[in-house]
Amino acid sequence: MARSNIWEHGRDAPVPAVAVLDARGDVVGWSKAAGELLGYPAEGILGRPGTDLRMERDRARRIWTWNGGHGDDDYRVGMVDLRHEDGGQIVTHLERIRITTPGGAPAWVVAAIPASVFTLGTSVLEPLLSAAPVVMVAWDTDLRSVWRNERAQRLEEAFPCFRVGRPLPESPGELEPLVPPELIREVLADGVPVLDRESRWGGTGGESTFSTFLFRVEALDSRPLGVCLMAIDITHSRARERLALLRRASVQIGTTLDVQRTAQELTDLAVPAFADYATVDLTEAVLPGTEPLERLEAGDSGIPVFRRAGLASIHAGIPESLWPQGQPVYVPPRSPFTLVLESGRAHFEPEMDTSPGSWLDSDPDRARVIDAMGMHTLIIVPLWARGSLLGIAVFVRTDNKAPFTRDDLVLAEELAARAALSLDNARQYTREHDASLALQRQLLPRRLCGGDMMELASRYLPSDVHQGVGGDWYDTIPLPDSRLALAVGDVTGHGINAAASMGRLRTAMRTLAYLGLPPAELLARLDELYARQDEEEQGSALSPIAATCLYIVYDPATRRCSMASAGHLPPAIVDPGGGVSFPDLPAGTPIGLGLGAHRSAEVELAPGTLLAMYTDGLIERRDDDLGAGMRRLGAALARPDVPLDRLCAGVVDTMVTRAAEDDVTLLLARTPMPS
Repeated sequence: MARSNIWEHGRDAPVPAVAVLDARGDVVGWSKAAGELLGYPAEGILGRPGTDLRMERDRARRIWTWNGGHGDDDYRVGMVDLRHEDGGQIVTHLERIRITTPGGAPAWVVAAIPASVFTLGTSVLEPLLSAAPVVMVAWDTDLRSVWRNERAQRLEEAFPCFRVGRPLPESPGELEPLVPPELIREVLADGVPVLDRESRWGGTGGESTFSTFLFRVEALDSRPLGVCLMAIDITHSRARERLALLRRASVQIGTTLDVQRTAQELTDLAVPAFADYATVDLTEAVLPGTEPLERLEAGDSGIPVFRRAGLASIHAGIPESLWPQGQPVYVPPRSPFTLVLESGRAHFEPEMDTSPGSWLDSDPDRARVIDAMGMHTLIIVPLWARGSLLGIAVFVRTDNKAPFTRDDLVLAEELAARAALSLDNARQYTREHDASLALQRQLLPRRLCGGDMMELASRYLPSDVHQGVGGDWYDTIPLPDSRLALAVGDVTGHGINAAASMGRLRTAMRTLAYLGLPPAELLARLDELYARQDEEEQGSALSPIAATCLYIVYDPATRRCSMASAGHLPPAIVDPGGGVSFPDLPAGTPIGLGLGAHRSAEVELAPGTLLAMYTDGLIERRDDDLGAGMRRLGAALARPDVPLDRLCAGVVDTMVTRAAEDDVTLLLARTPMPS
């Protein structure tokens, strides 16, 4: 019959206390070790019932319950509370084996050792496990604590169930911060271990994080003997800190599509968690709109190769940096920086070489700073993204005397790789944004043409929220019959496609306007043209989607305005006395749907009347409806005595008090006063 470790004691292991009980449960055999453990001499216990050795409480859970089915078991193991001769309690780990006497009667051999010395291995391992810097607790098959090491013993006040002899709590409250008791029961039942379960516990010294393991302890015949818990404090684990840094990088780097801000986010993340000083230097291709580096003259420190985009230090004022943000960075022709550029591989110096004959001989300024600040370990990592080398990231330690390791190099490369993708996204966005803005400004009228018919002013403000130029446009078109056409529109979408579609729509509108078509007919023709063009160019990158438009024709001879809307907001009309109204225009469908449902309306404008045409970006807010926005616009426009250009700027400043959520367009037209 397979036996557990209680029988397999070595030279230094405790000798089991052995007793033999007959079929009635009376003690008929008693070893010397049993007398030493429980205090009874053989002559004082032989012939007495074995139940006399039990403590009176909790009898139902004792292995020596000889009544019922337990009395017929061939084998039994568990925790048992025995009574010492002096009345004291001794918690033991006990095994009972059923035997048959020569006469054919059943009997039981019982062996017990104190639970305080019960181990999962040999006595050689117990000192090692007891002193291990991890929490270890063992429960038997009855889920009573049979052993815990020194680290677990220190936590007994917080977790009383760690005490030897204590049962696993039924309610989760006592053990829940580390592991739910139900999970321990599951491991005992199915033998499936729980590995690296992260848990947090707020002790007297603050919150700690543990990596918890649970596994079933089994005998050689796979019979379960109990469950062992092992909890490792990983609060200050370097591996965990690195993983946390990488998690922070995914959140804190690339929060905007601004190149310099993204570079600064990398250095802010690295200092002081990883380095004492960090910089990000980018090639001029990544920073458009700056002076070309090849036009700059070489200096004492070398040639201009980068521009400083991000820098951070543990020292106030960043004394380590020879160049502020945005300035050219000079490097010697033979230096680690140029080596990284040429090879595309990281440069790693656990101990910086500042000895005579190194590359620093040709860069005395850097040598001076390195010596003054105590720089002693260095990592330079290339910033690669989508096959392009964008620049380098530099990490240095000064006050932190630990040199960078190969693991640190891997972490630096991972941080750089994540930052490089964000930098490349920002670079591509900046290029498209600049191109879209340049295209839109080229397509919008450079000069408003109102002649003697109307005084004109306009403002256009690109969006800061949608990260792209939109399709807003405005136009003034002097017609051959001395009338003046005014238009404001908004193509859906943002970016270069929206700007290009806007330009095509504006050109088509001008062509139709010169034909002298009434507003409703012009919008219907434009809608038909736009829908047909959309159908012909299905799938094209420049294919338009939809647009709203307000088109007005003013006749100075009659002072009458004919106007029609294609899904656009009505104009604001401000009379000479400052009264503001919004005409109720017939609803019209947006351009591009091909429905052609547009109707005109007419109003007469008194001399000195102001007409305001705008896009929804001027009045629309997430926390406001359009009605509230139009009322705010009316209040801002009710200043008839203000010069038109100043009024136009003031209205935009009043209406847009934070980052514009959409492109903002405002066109003001005022009829002249009689001479």
